[in-house]
Amino acid sequence: MLRHVTALGFALALLCLAHVCVPGLLHSANAGEADGFAAARERMVERDIARSSWAREGVKDKRVLDAMRAVPRHEFVPEARRHEAYADRPLPIGHGQTISQPYIVAYMTELLKAEPEHKALEIGTGSGYQAAVLAEIVDKVYTIEIIEPLAERGEKDLKEQGYDNVEVKHGDGYFGWPEHAPFDVIIVTAAASHIPPPLVEQLKPGGHMVIPVGPPLQTQHLIVVEKLEDGTIRRKSVMPVRFVPLTRARDEDE
Repeated sequence: MLRHVTALGFALALLCLAHVCVPGLLHSANAGEADGFAAARERMVERDIARSSWAREGVKDKRVLDAMRAVPRHEFVPEARRHEAYADRPLPIGHGQTISQPYIVAYMTELLKAEPEHKALEIGTGSGYQAAVLAEIVDKVYTIEIIEPLAERGEKDLKEQGYDNVEVKHGDGYFGWPEHAPFDVIIVTAAASHIPPPLVEQLKPGGHMVIPVGPPLQTQHLIVVEKLEDGTIRRKSVMPVRFVPLTRARDEDE
């Protein structure tokens, strides 16, 4: 009989542990995980983004660096890849697409010369990460994604992270978003064979567009397009890059 009472007491102790102790342990574990991600994000900014090297120039814009510190990149990658979220490399997000390398995200954002009062257009929502970084800096972000499941997931993740100043649209980004034009800054996060004329048209005088241009699956060039106040267009190639190709509506139909 004593053995049965002891066994019952042990079972009750386990039940107590499950209902009282484990939630506290889980809370501590979640807090520890959050602290770990925050520390990894800070290391990413200091080591991989802000620091210059022989191969590349460090990002200097404080607003961009603060945005990279603020946005939880791990929330925009597949759960199975979260342990890699703060490595300075692109990661697959499904549908043949990737979330861009953090340094490239920061560098392209810096090239935009975005201001707090600006309205931004992004072509290629993907994971939603670049839109979130922009949303930390500008007043409003409009972002277009042609792959419907990514558009839906990006919109959901952005809302869950509190980015109410981002509007997501499923559509062909080549044609921009004329209903909300002109845009102070435009960023294209997939490689186009040429600079889309509708995007140039929708760029506000005095604005900047950053876009990778070149053939798919080969080295492309990151181009900064500046529209002067008189409408004159200036183009400057700043670095070689490699992006997934810009998907068009006709590609989706094939």
